[in-house]
This record gives sequence, structure tokens and C-alpha cells, in this order.
Amino acid sequence: MSGGADAGGLSADDVIHVAKLARLELSQDEVELFTPQLRSILDHAADLASLDLSHLEPSSRPIALENILRPDEPRPSLNRAEVLAAAPDVEDDRFRVPRISGEAP
Repeated sequence: MSGGADAGGLSADDVIHVAKLARLELSQDEVELFTPQLRSILDHAADLASLDLSHLEPSSRPIALENILRPDEPRPSLNRAEVLAAAPDVEDDRFRVPRISGEAP
């Protein structure tokens, strides 16, 4: 951007240029509104970029994931006859469901 490396030099012309690259049409009021907002965002990004993070391991998430599922162990299941007896429609010892339109029978 023409304002230099720091966002403090961000000008309204820079905002207009970025808007043009993004194919956005901004009114003069919007340019005046967005210039300090974009300047603030870029200042914050510069603050983050200046942090020494060399002691941290690269990570895609802030908190490590761990498997919280219970062990997969066999256990008694529902009685098939009782379950089918409670179903609204049964065919060939299976649940019968309405056909989805467009599917072959």
C-alpha cells in the first residue's frame, strides 16, 4: 500500500484501491468509515506478527483433541421382534419406509 509498511500510514486512497481490487463500490461516507477500521485491523495484525512465537509448537487448534468415546464393547441390544412390532410399517422383517421420489423400486 502506498502508506508504507505500517497501517498508521493507511490512506483513504489505499482503501479505495483495496475496494477496487475486491470489486466493491464504496461511497465517500463508506471510505471515511472503513479507513480507520481497516487501519485498526492492520495495526492489530502487525502487533500479532511482532510476537515471538518461536517457543510454541505449530498447531491448527488452540486445544489438543482427544478421543472421548467409550470403549466399543458388545452389550445386549433391543429385541428385534419388539422393535418391529412398534414400527408403523414392516416388510420382510425390516422397517418399511416411503420410497424417495426418483429412485427405482
